[in-house]
Amino acid sequence: MASPSNYSIAPVIEFLLICFPNYQSWQHWLSLPLSLLFLLAMGANATLLITIWLEASLHEPMYYLLSLLSLLDIVLCLTVIPKVLAIFWFDLRSISFSACFLQMFIMNCFLAMESCIFMVMAYDRYVAICHPLRYPSIITDQFVVRATIFVVARNGFIFLPVPVLSSRLRYCAENIIKNCICPNLSVSKLSCDDITFNRLYQFVAGWTLLGSDLILIVLSYSFILKAVLRIKAEGAAAKALSTCGSHFILILFFSTVLLVLVITNVARKKIPPDVPILLNILHHLIPPALNPIVYGVRTKEIKQGIQKLLRRL
Repeated sequence: MASPSNYSIAPVIEFLLICFPNYQSWQHWLSLPLSLLFLLAMGANATLLITIWLEASLHEPMYYLLSLLSLLDIVLCLTVIPKVLAIFWFDLRSISFSACFLQMFIMNCFLAMESCIFMVMAYDRYVAICHPLRYPSIITDQFVVRATIFVVARNGFIFLPVPVLSSRLRYCAENIIKNCICPNLSVSKLSCDDITFNRLYQFVAGWTLLGSDLILIVLSYSFILKAVLRIKAEGAAAKALSTCGSHFILILFFSTVLLVLVITNVARKKIPPDVPILLNILHHLIPPALNPIVYGVRTKEIKQGIQKLLRRL
């Protein structure tokens, strides 16, 4: 085995992204649906943000949290999809060293932020249904500010080491990433250093945060379901559950795509390597595209606000 001193010490200044290494002919066919989904995600989230901003009746904590979710979706889409489309359309495969690790940080951090926002929204619905009289005093604008600071600080602090650890590795072999984006594992395995700690840190950090958020979400909805089953007034239980329907659907979108992505990565040897790559891209597109649509369709106040916005145009 060659000693570390025998490796080239020439610094890597850029990586090359090879999308779908086994089926590169897919790229032109995929570019159209991905472009449409991207435009849908951008347009729907921008419309939702503008509607909540302009409509005074939507200036409430629940909608502020939804605005934060839309903002995260927009940043995630802009971080991933334009580069993917640039590869598909113009064959711009190169990505600078710093841009790759910045993308890695945003993907990891903002994904965990979305999970945390879902957890805060579940708590909001728990207080609204289980403690309705105390809701105005608990879920306030100050609560949203504190929750936002917590979401940003928790996930930024915990996921900052992921790109830092990867960027400090020695990249002394090939610089070709067999992916459309810069996930930590795809990048770090190009290094000639030991990446055990790098992979272990991301695994523990990711599953600790996402797992704890999921547990708190499940607990919140368990208490909500328990409280709703006690309601004896006719139609009241259905009305109470309907207020949680949109939020539950969003969590289902987010969790299902993430679960499928995890399963395909675990079973990588039995699945073509291009499938996890495609699912990783879709995970940054499908939930952002569907989240504002679900809330817009199922929430009367948002639907009315969008209609008012369209009349102004």
